[in-house]
Amino acid sequence: MLDRFTMPLTHRPLERLARLFHGRLTPDQVTFGAFIIGMAALPLLAFEHYGWALCVIVLNRLGDGLDGALARLAGQVSDAGGFLDIGLDFVFYAAVVLGFALADPAANALAAAFLLFSFIGTGTSFLAFAIAAGRRGIERPRFLQKAFYYMEGLTEGTETVAALVLFCLFPEQFAWIATLFALACLITTATRLWGGYRALSLEP
Repeated sequence: MLDRFTMPLTHRPLERLARLFHGRLTPDQVTFGAFIIGMAALPLLAFEHYGWALCVIVLNRLGDGLDGALARLAGQVSDAGGFLDIGLDFVFYAAVVLGFALADPAANALAAAFLLFSFIGTGTSFLAFAIAAGRRGIERPRFLQKAFYYMEGLTEGTETVAALVLFCLFPEQFAWIATLFALACLITTATRLWGGYRALSLEP
């Protein structure tokens, strides 16, 4: 819901940062490096080092924006890079949720399971429509920098990052925040399924 507003704000700073790494790193190296850094959140959260976990989560998200900016600057935008980026993103999101479940299973495991359940809906509806949109040549006018058709919804990248940050800032409230976010993700799934079905039905 908020990506249409936040992406233009981050585009220029990421472009400047990409110039610093241009010729030194490839976009795929940044993608994989950011993933490795982000996955450190799993053990950090499991051992309740929430401040350090927040740091690596922020670095991961910075790398997630940097790889695309670097790819555009270097003229190396590719389906392979986009596939790697989004695939690792979903693994990272799930790892953060798992980390909170491991930190306090009694308090967090049920909410974590509910959130992971909702992630299945948002992820599959997003990617399934992207496949169909690619086959039919449906454009993505608001998010031309995305490797895949970017289907909007109540919970997008900005909302997901905000949720991860809130989890780390208020770990004792994880169950409540995760449950509310999971409900928002289910609404996103429902609207994407309905909107995607209608859009594909209207296409010749």
